[in-house]
Amino acid sequence: MSSSEISSKPSGQQDTGQKKAAALSSDDTFEDRNQLKQELDEAPVEPVAAPVENKSSYLFAGVMCLLIAFGGFVFGWDTGTISGFVNMPDFLKRFGQWSDADNEYYLSKVRTGLIVSIFNIGCAFGGVTLAKTGDIYGRKKGLMVTMVIYIVGIIIQIASSSSWIQYFIGRIVSGFAVGSISILCPMFISETSPKAIRGTCVSSYQLMITLGIFLGYCTDYGTYHNYDDSRQWRIPLGLCFAWALFMIFGMTLMPESPRFLIEKKRMEEAKKSVGKVNKCAPDSDFTLQEVNRIIDAIETEALAGNASWGELFTGKPKIFYRLVMGIMLQSLQQLTGDNYFFYYGTTIFKSVGLTDSFETSIILGVVNFGSTFPSLYIVDKFGRRWTLLIGCVGMLVCLVIFASLGVKTLYKGAYGVDPNTSAGDAMIFLACLYIFFFATTWGPTVYVVVSETYPLRIRAKGMGLAQSANWLWGFLIAFFTPFITGAIHFAYGYVFFGCVVFAFFYVATCVPETKGLSLEDVDELYRHFTPGTAFLSKFSNANKAKELAEEGEVAQKA
Repeated sequence: MSSSEISSKPSGQQDTGQKKAAALSSDDTFEDRNQLKQELDEAPVEPVAAPVENKSSYLFAGVMCLLIAFGGFVFGWDTGTISGFVNMPDFLKRFGQWSDADNEYYLSKVRTGLIVSIFNIGCAFGGVTLAKTGDIYGRKKGLMVTMVIYIVGIIIQIASSSSWIQYFIGRIVSGFAVGSISILCPMFISETSPKAIRGTCVSSYQLMITLGIFLGYCTDYGTYHNYDDSRQWRIPLGLCFAWALFMIFGMTLMPESPRFLIEKKRMEEAKKSVGKVNKCAPDSDFTLQEVNRIIDAIETEALAGNASWGELFTGKPKIFYRLVMGIMLQSLQQLTGDNYFFYYGTTIFKSVGLTDSFETSIILGVVNFGSTFPSLYIVDKFGRRWTLLIGCVGMLVCLVIFASLGVKTLYKGAYGVDPNTSAGDAMIFLACLYIFFFATTWGPTVYVVVSETYPLRIRAKGMGLAQSANWLWGFLIAFFTPFITGAIHFAYGYVFFGCVVFAFFYVATCVPETKGLSLEDVDELYRHFTPGTAFLSKFSNANKAKELAEEGEVAQKA
C-alpha cells in the first residue's frame, strides 16, 4: 500500500492510522498505550483490507521462506547420506568389525542402529534446549548459532579415522543442532509469512527436506562408484560446510520475526518486517493493524507472566490439549511407516533383480521429492484436516495390500511360496505410491499444524516437546526395525496399518481446521474448542472456524 493510497483515505481513518503510528513508535508501548488502545477500539474504523493478492505480491515472501526452509535441506542431507555410508567399503573398514566367516568388514545390527539412530536422540535434546536461543536472541541469530554447532559436529565426524565412538559423538552434536533447526525454521516461517499462504510456506520446509534426501542419495551414488577410499563418505560430509555457510549467509538477508521484535519492544523494526513481507509501507494502515493485532495477543499472554514449563500442563486456552495434540501428530507422522519403507525398500527391490542399494535409494528419493510439490498447493486449498485425512486413506490402502502381498507371495518360505517377481513389482509400485501419499499429506502438513498451534510465549517449548516426540519415535523405529523385520518380515506393515487407522480417527475427532486463520485467531478458535468435536462443522470448516475465531475476538474486546 503506497503513501498516496493512505492519504486518500477518509480523514477519520487516516487520523487513526497516524495515532497508531505514534503509539507504535513509542518505546514504552506496552505500559502507556492502554488509553489510546481504548480510543482506537471504540473508533468506527473498519478492518483494513490486506494488500491486493497476486503472484508478484508474494514473491518476496516465497523466496524468504525458501531461504529459511533451507534448514530442512540440512536435515534431509544427513538423512540421505547416512543411509549410504553404512554400505560403503571404506566406512565399514574404518568403523566396522571383521568377519572371519565372510572374510569382510561389517557393521553389526546394534552398531548400525546406534550410528544411524543416535542422531535422533541428539535432535530430541536440541529441539527442547537449543531452540530456546530463538526466544532469547531472535529467530535469525538462533539459527546462526545452531549452524555453528552443526559445523562442529561435522568436523568431529570428518576427523574420525578409526573410532566409531568419535563418529558416534559427532552424530550426536550435529543432531543436537538439527533438532533446533526443526523447531526454529517452521516457527520462523509461520511467524513471518502472510496468513493466506502460510501453509504453503511452512510446507516448503518439508520440500527442502526431501530435496536434501534426494541429493544426498545422488551424492552417495557418485562417490561410491568413483572412489574407493575415505572420499566416499568424507566428500558428502564436507559439503555440509557449504550448506551451513549458505544458511548463515541467508539469515543475514532475512527480516526478523515481527512477533519476536514486538515482544522485545522493537516496534520500528517490527513495522518494517511486516511491511516488507506484505509489500506495503511500514506506516500503512494495514501494517499498523497487523502489528496492533500481534501486540494485543502478546499483551494478553504477558498478563500471566513469563512462560514456564508448568504452563504447558496448566495454561489456557487449552494449552495442555494443544501440547498433547502436537505430540500425537508428530508421533503419528513417524508411526505411519515412512521410514520403514526407506529402510526395507532395498530388500523389496532386490527381489526383482535391482541389487544396487544406491539406485534403490535414488528411486525412492525421486518419488519422495517430486510428491512434495503438490502439498504446497493442497494444504492451503483443502485445509489441514482434509489433507491429513485423505493421506490416511491413501496410506491405509497401500499398507494393507503391500503387507498382504509380502507375507503371502514375496517372502521365501511363507506358506511354502517362493519369491514372486510379479508380486515384487507390485510391491515396488505400492511403496512408491505410499511415499506419494505421505509426501503430499502427512510429511509437510504436520509441521504446518504444529507450527501454528501454540501461543507465542510457549511456542518454542511446545514445538520443542512435540518435535522431540517425533525424534524419539524416529530413534526407536530406526534402531529396532532391523530386528523386527528379521522376525516378522513383511507382517511389519500391518503394525503401521493399525497406527494409520488410529491416526485417521484421531485427526477426525481431535484436530480442528486452522486454514486461513492468523496465529492470533488460532488462539481464539481453541477458546471455543471442545476436545473430540473436531468433526463438527464449526471446527472442520475453514470459513466457519474463521468466523468463530473473529466472533471470539469481538466478544473479548466488548
